[in-house]
Amino acid sequence: MEPVRARKEQARPPRRRSLNVNSRIKKHTRERTWRVFFAYGFKICDYVLGGFGANVNSKEYKRTRSPGCKTALICLIAFLPLAFVGIGQAAPSWESTLTKDPPGNFPELRPVRATYHFGWSGFTAGTGDTHFSKTADKYFQLEAAGRTIGLVRALWKLDASYRGLADAETLRPIESKQTEIYRKKKLITDLTFTNSGVTRARTEGASAEATKTKPFNWAGLFDLHSALLYLRSQPLNDRSVYRIVVYPATSAYLTTVTVLGHERASVRAGTYNAIKIDLQLKRIGKNLELEPHRKFRRATIWISDDANRIPLRIEAQIFVGTVFAELQTVRFDQDKT
Repeated sequence: MEPVRARKEQARPPRRRSLNVNSRIKKHTRERTWRVFFAYGFKICDYVLGGFGANVNSKEYKRTRSPGCKTALICLIAFLPLAFVGIGQAAPSWESTLTKDPPGNFPELRPVRATYHFGWSGFTAGTGDTHFSKTADKYFQLEAAGRTIGLVRALWKLDASYRGLADAETLRPIESKQTEIYRKKKLITDLTFTNSGVTRARTEGASAEATKTKPFNWAGLFDLHSALLYLRSQPLNDRSVYRIVVYPATSAYLTTVTVLGHERASVRAGTYNAIKIDLQLKRIGKNLELEPHRKFRRATIWISDDANRIPLRIEAQIFVGTVFAELQTVRFDQDKT
């Protein structure tokens, strides 16, 4: 009986090596990483060249398999990372839709001071003062300060300030600083722009150790101030569409501006001929993919259709409803009081 059992054991086909890579990863590493696949490259090559039905452990197959298999696979492994790097750096499809026009020839804005009221669901919730000027070193400067008021302040205290500088010729941003003071928290956001992108420094509290720095590399960025200046300089004809990338504070957004038409608009500061504009935002992710804004849906903006082109009213659809900002008073610096 013993010889018979021995013959049966010899007749069994050789056991194939399992291709279940996941189970082997769990045995030999704590982390799922693509580098582990290289340990199985040569055996996988055997199966590919011989067919998955081949007995890769047989002497016959080992004599006839391709001698260049290992060399070819090593070359493939060497170039795979380069291929993935190239894919990661590919330009996003939406880049081709961006507006490439230079700043327009519309007259620059005169130094002006304006007051705005902010509201939500029909009642006033805050107020803000703005001052636009041109510095001695030929920069456009926007300074603003705002705060919640009334019942809203009792529920949600906020004092905010902003200062931004833009190049008067190119209308590109130089730097900006935004401060937000809440009841129990203070946030300071500093943005420094270059030709290749922006560096954000965000500080929570008074300690310098709490500052977190983050770069975003994209040539041709605007901040909030410079975006307003650039769009203001354009012809703004009916049905015109402008797409730019704006980095207002903590993230970049693909901003689409569409001129809806021209009409009369009445605000607290008076009645004006106005240009009506639609605004839409898409957040740009870390891999340059477009994502919906979690809180903002869209906005309608009216700006004065005159030599000044100042914002008259903004209505934004956000996650809590409709919020608005409306021009209360306006005074140009050279005007007599």
